[in-house]
Amino acid sequence: MSATTALPWDTLARYRLIEILALWEGRVVAAQIGEAFDIGRQQAQKVLRRYRELVPGNLAYDESRKGFLPTTRFAPSFTQGRVEEYLHLLGVHRQLASPFTGLGLGAANTEALPLPSRMVSPQVVREVVKAARGAQRLEVTYASFTSPTGEERIIVPHTLVFAAGRWHVRAFCEKHRDYRDFVLSRFRGIPESCGDMLGEHGIAEDSAWHTRVDVCLIPDRRLPPRERALIATDYGMDDGELNLSCRGPLVLYALRELGVNPHHVETEPRAQQVEIANAQTLAPWIHWS
Repeated sequence: MSATTALPWDTLARYRLIEILALWEGRVVAAQIGEAFDIGRQQAQKVLRRYRELVPGNLAYDESRKGFLPTTRFAPSFTQGRVEEYLHLLGVHRQLASPFTGLGLGAANTEALPLPSRMVSPQVVREVVKAARGAQRLEVTYASFTSPTGEERIIVPHTLVFAAGRWHVRAFCEKHRDYRDFVLSRFRGIPESCGDMLGEHGIAEDSAWHTRVDVCLIPDRRLPPRERALIATDYGMDDGELNLSCRGPLVLYALRELGVNPHHVETEPRAQQVEIANAQTLAPWIHWS
């Protein structure tokens, strides 16, 4: 971040919200700042004005859209310009990442392993979010293992999801006539709106999405009792079982997050550590997509 961080944490949080909304939604207005931080309109306008003074050239007022839009020279100064910042903001609604981000609470003698982030275009996110909110169809070019250079699809998105280290959108696919997951980093170009959805293909009709599935994990039964007890403690298992409830389409992602491959058994039980106790029940949900 290029701007100084020697500012009160609440001020930084407001500037970060401005940048996130401008970059990923393509527009920011004083009312959004006021609602997020429970401040009056005049104070919110003052926050926007002060931000523009600190980072001149980032925002320009657009009379037709009644808000501030990012300019072609927009460069994040209080954020990193990563899609995770925006999508996390969606997930926690009116909260920012943490109310303590500016308090300097760094712990001594600790280290975090940074993982690479999937490249996602702000323009792609803007169009997907707009379509999801307005129940709109999108024409997209989507790359996959079967079409690495991209294939034209028409989708109706309804929910953004972070799972297994990447962001994707749950959407109805008109080609396959069912609901599928589309990885945001695999969109090519900018999606284009195709108007309102045809028929009932929104979130309400995605029956799989509304199906709750229980995932039951236990320590690998090939381990000796003491080692199984150790694994049970590591995972906080009650009576030797870890039960997780998640949406049906997210079962495979949940297993990946836990390092469990439902299609492969490690020869070394210490490498596997846990196994699925209800694999037969999960069978409809653990096929590769």
